[in-house]
Amino acid sequence: MGSCKAALCQIEPAFDVDATVKHALGMIREAAGNGAEIVALPEMFYYPYSLDKIRSIVGKEDEFLGKLAEIAKEFKLYLSTGSMAFMRDNRLYNMSHLIGPDGVVLGEYTKCHLYDAHLNGTDICESSLFTPGNMLTVIDTPLCTIGIMICYDIRFPEFSRLYALENVDLLLVPSVFNTITGSAHWHTVMCGRAIENQFFIAATSQARKLTSSYKAYGHSMVVGPWGEICGEAGEAEQIVYADIDLSLIENAKKKLPLLSHRREDIYNLRRV
Repeated sequence: MGSCKAALCQIEPAFDVDATVKHALGMIREAAGNGAEIVALPEMFYYPYSLDKIRSIVGKEDEFLGKLAEIAKEFKLYLSTGSMAFMRDNRLYNMSHLIGPDGVVLGEYTKCHLYDAHLNGTDICESSLFTPGNMLTVIDTPLCTIGIMICYDIRFPEFSRLYALENVDLLLVPSVFNTITGSAHWHTVMCGRAIENQFFIAATSQARKLTSSYKAYGHSMVVGPWGEICGEAGEAEQIVYADIDLSLIENAKKKLPLLSHRREDIYNLRRV
């Protein structure tokens, strides 16, 4: 079982998508220079998260995806694009891509669970803006098997378990938890999903932007299959590095063979 070095770019986006993408490319270069083989960006990495502004910034996503593909090829790394808002057939999708070292898009994922919440008198309704996806994305690479979900998806244990059953080693979770949900649930949910499914999770957040109405929690982190935090940021912009050591997955499964102990014969039972 091998290992690889991951870098999570917790970027503080500007209110200018072109400037933010340029800054993101600089962070990717820095991560590559420090030996990262997998680099990850956060959800909506190119603009502070704000549902009422997203439509106004949409239009250059395919161009930005091309620039990200170029830099992945330049440094021969795997690059998770976090997510951007793509317009397809007059519908808006929150989409993430994994680009390979040759600059080819290896897979794309559309956020399946849309975040509709009521927090301290404020309503957040992603379903008013985005169309949900309806499938998993699993990519086999020479480094490891990678799965993708986005932010709110991680709160649904059935969904993460599907990735475990597809033998995913590393689950990429670009996110923008806010300070309310993040302080309450971020560490618990990410560590819980890693423990129960015995894989690595790389959860990459936007950095806190004080001038944004939406306050990102930050704390991008990599969690190992035993629930150990392998690397974590604070609230400010930072690149977090962590080793993805696949032997830790094998060790966790030897200690607790959870998947083989599943009682599928009773999981469809209903109360009588």
